[in-house]
Amino acid sequence: MEEDQNPEIADKSEITCKNCAAKLEFKPGTTSLVCQYCGTVNEIKIDKEKIREALREIDYFKFISDSSNVEAPKEENKYVKCQACGAETSVDAKMISAECPFCGTPLIMEKSQIKSLITPSAVAPFKIEKKKAIESFHIWMKKLWWLPSKTKEYAKPDKMQGLYVPYWTYDSRTVTSYNGQRGDNYQVTETYTDSSGQTQTRSVTKTRWTNVSGTVYVNFDDILVVGSKSLPEKHVYALEPWHLNELIPYDKKFLSGFKSESYEVDVKNGFETAKSIMDKQIVTAIHRDIGGDQQRITFKNTSHNNVTFKHVLLPLWLSSYRFKEKVYRFVVNGQTGKVKGERPVSVIKIILAILLVAAIITAIVLLTQ
Repeated sequence: MEEDQNPEIADKSEITCKNCAAKLEFKPGTTSLVCQYCGTVNEIKIDKEKIREALREIDYFKFISDSSNVEAPKEENKYVKCQACGAETSVDAKMISAECPFCGTPLIMEKSQIKSLITPSAVAPFKIEKKKAIESFHIWMKKLWWLPSKTKEYAKPDKMQGLYVPYWTYDSRTVTSYNGQRGDNYQVTETYTDSSGQTQTRSVTKTRWTNVSGTVYVNFDDILVVGSKSLPEKHVYALEPWHLNELIPYDKKFLSGFKSESYEVDVKNGFETAKSIMDKQIVTAIHRDIGGDQQRITFKNTSHNNVTFKHVLLPLWLSSYRFKEKVYRFVVNGQTGKVKGERPVSVIKIILAILLVAAIITAIVLLTQ
């Protein structure tokens, strides 16, 4: 392959090959753009001095109070909203037809619009290629119980698409004051009369409760909140962990050949979600601070200090298939290959399994008798 260190940029979003003028696409697992026609390789230069700047956190409270939002630059992209599932994804300016990566529905390109959104500060490039993502999907399907036998005829992930999903990350130093109770277990011996009328003794566990109060300090770093509403949160968060140490400065070259989704969850709503995630860890910290065998929290108040955020893009392979008039979606972590998704369930297989178990139990009972 011939290497060319200076690819021509036709516009802000499209990069073309100097040899044949075809559009270059990012190759997962590398830092290169590759021409799909002549094989020319173009290395994407990563300015190491800009990495620290790219990962710089934005002051949250200053951002929401500053109408100019100077710290968070914006960029314009062309997006089209799916009329079936509501997902809003980026489209190439020259594209005349496309399918929704979330449900496979043809997109109405005439309804595309230009949106100005906060520019991502960093991106985690794809490491898993499409072929590997498809292999991961097939392995995942084989492990599923109660799957209808004909599902494999419909679940063909050939149309799997690579998509960069918007995320917010939040940092916060929290101070939480609380009131509660500490429970310490102790044993007592009590007497009772059994069914034969005999007096017996037994050891019983009781709890001594003591009122307590205190303050816990918990610092949070890079709490991830997905900015998309197009996929079930339980599937998206189940794809964690993400390797945020692999984030690099945002560069549209890494998006070439892939789609990106616009965020629907804004910074403020994202922080509310982040606070609920943080709260679970704060409760754990309070329980640990109270000590004892049992803990009760009657009151707590948390203040968030030095809150910062950043907007990042994380890679997903996703596809969907129809089975009995219903759409089932699945996603693959573009960094690790981890798979999560929706799947149909065979009622017949479940009934047969229940009947089989019932028959085995009946046989065991007859044999013992």
